Amino acid sequence: MMWKIMLPVIAAVLSVGSAALVGGWRDISNDDEGMRSALNSAVVEHNRRSNDMYLSQVSEVVKAQSQVVSGIRYRITVRMGKTPCRKGSVSEVCAVHQDPEQAQVHLCTFTMWSQPWLSRMELVKQEC
Repeated sequence: MMWKIMLPVIAAVLSVGSAALVGGWRDISNDDEGMRSALNSAVVEHNRRSNDMYLSQVSEVVKAQSQVVSGIRYRITVRMGKTPCRKGSVSEVCAVHQDPEQAQVHLCTFTMWSQPWLSRMELVKQEC
């Protein structure tokens, strides 16, 4: 008889405990349009700040998350590698080198802040 009372109580406690924290980070799809836009901006800024002669490109999205703040913050972890394209070359789409030694693939996490109503996208943090 006691289990009839305790089972709903335990279920309620577990469901509340597993809910996402309001305003906290949540996983999003790699196909999310806002995330894709944030990632493109992050890669452009990464290449702009880099001292490398060659452009880097994303080879794989490892994890994508978003957080609602005064806008949306995106935290995107990617594998990046070097391309054969030099910085400042004609706007061409370049793939990462096939040879792992030339690609020098590394892990980067970008935190981007988006305020679409202001057409604002800012790189807040970059860890490579």
